Amino acid sequence: MKKRQFTLTALCISLIGFAAPAAAQKKYDPGASDTEIKIGQTMPYSGPASAYGVIGKVQAAYFKQLNEQGGVNGRKINFLTLDDGYSPPKTVEMIRRLVEQDEVLLTMGTLGTPSNTAIHKYMNTKKVPHMFLATGASKWNDPKNNPWTIGFNPNYHSEGKLYAQHILATKPNAKIAVLFQNDDYGKDYFNGFKDGLGAKAASMIVSQASYEVTDPTIDSQIVTLKGSGADTFFNISTPKFAAQAIRKVSDVGWKPTHYLNQVSASVGSVLKPAGIDISVGLISMQYIKEGADSRWDNDPTMKDFKALIKKYAPEVSQDDGNATYGYAVAQLMAHVLRQAGDNLTRENVMKQATSLKDFQVPMALPGVLASSSPTDFALFQTMQLVKFDGKSWVEFGKPVAVK
Repeated sequence: MKKRQFTLTALCISLIGFAAPAAAQKKYDPGASDTEIKIGQTMPYSGPASAYGVIGKVQAAYFKQLNEQGGVNGRKINFLTLDDGYSPPKTVEMIRRLVEQDEVLLTMGTLGTPSNTAIHKYMNTKKVPHMFLATGASKWNDPKNNPWTIGFNPNYHSEGKLYAQHILATKPNAKIAVLFQNDDYGKDYFNGFKDGLGAKAASMIVSQASYEVTDPTIDSQIVTLKGSGADTFFNISTPKFAAQAIRKVSDVGWKPTHYLNQVSASVGSVLKPAGIDISVGLISMQYIKEGADSRWDNDPTMKDFKALIKKYAPEVSQDDGNATYGYAVAQLMAHVLRQAGDNLTRENVMKQATSLKDFQVPMALPGVLASSSPTDFALFQTMQLVKFDGKSWVEFGKPVAVK
């Protein structure tokens, strides 16, 4: 009997020995556990950039549905998205709360170049993943000095260069007017545009005007730009001001070749408010599918997206490009967390985000793949030139590299 008891005891010890390594494989930092992954975000649900609030609403809906389906590797996403009003000081306040009080594992999709600039150093000092920023500023791709920050959008500077290169190829004697938001976002685009024009920038850009995000309108700027005699217009603005600019250009009878930065190329939140009829002929770029584009009516991902909106966020327009953008970011975030498995440390989450190999985000355009490496955090390498035909954006030419 004693011998049997010894054998059973030895067997139990042996089984415990085998079980221990498996249990040890689970690693957690603050914000992660066997049951939960806590993600933080600030988003301008109010203020001058409130049109972008749709992004956070769709992401909250996506994670709610994902939780109902079992979560990520059996863990539910606790998504804390706070209103910063597009005010950098408030962004700092909200992010500190998320990191220090709520103890999120990471932040995702915080919107705006000024807002993210305000928390850039803080996030890297705290070593908290500052992920998939809703801004394309070139400074987010700085793995050596800021290894905890990774953007999502294609690079603004490079996109600006591409518009310039298209103008040089199609209208080399253009007289160009530029409207830009007077902050890092607007200046990044504008600097890239000037770099793309090269030595001809000084002679081709005949007028430029800036606006502040607190300005009520940009009417006077458009009047000034038109008065310069420009026949080409580069519109670097966020949705509210982009819609105003499109409308005012029409109202004053100005008929330039009109380039619109892709962050404001949403049919639902920009072109419809401005006027579909007067938006015909606008040129922009795309890398994410649009709900208003009939090409994707039978696309499985688009069907899933529209079903999600109908059930979880009925107040959101399915035609809003910001909505499909938010969906795409959430899809990539879920993919990275799945790849992290049971090693939910902040370091490993960043490792997964910065080692993507030609991943097709389902809501991204076919062939527009997400890739990253420890030395290059720029996710998207290509974009597609598009022109608005009165119903949807129509692709022309071949996809172009944004690097």
